[in-house]
Amino acid sequence: MRRDRDPAGRPRNARPRDALGRPLDRSGADVSGSGSPSRSGSGSGSSSGEARIPDDLALAGPDAARLADELLRAGRPFHAHEVLEASWKSGPAHERDLWQGLAQVAVGLTHAHRGNARGAVALLSRGAQRVRAYQASSGQDLPYGIDLAAFLAASDSLAARIERDGLGGIPAAELRPGLTTAGS
Repeated sequence: MRRDRDPAGRPRNARPRDALGRPLDRSGADVSGSGSPSRSGSGSGSSSGEARIPDDLALAGPDAARLADELLRAGRPFHAHEVLEASWKSGPAHERDLWQGLAQVAVGLTHAHRGNARGAVALLSRGAQRVRAYQASSGQDLPYGIDLAAFLAASDSLAARIERDGLGGIPAAELRPGLTTAGS
């Protein structure tokens, strides 16, 4: 099977995905093996899949934070992860822990939406740890309007509850934390 590549020859995955980032085959059928709807109730998406975040996305910090916040609040953490990952890869080196940590938290939320408690706890915790490293080195609590204290508290609380009680009793709203103060 040939791998998708961009015009420069770099590997890219143009395959359609559902609302939680699970791959669909090229005809739009779910090939994730789950066969079941996600925790968020969105199922496997439309036959053409969800709109993708462009591989070459380059947003300034405030714009990336606003878009990721919008996606998280809409229950689309996989897509928020793609925005945050783009900022980590294209942003200034001194912000790497911020963007990478936020992307990891978004992946943790994706695992929670997909029903993977163990993956959710691991990524929520790992991401929060990385964001705290950024916070300690930068001394910033509200970079680009991101409310780090509230977001980290929500991540920590969610990870602890999932680890203690599993995913069954977690209200859907708690899997949609806000990132910025503007969206609160």
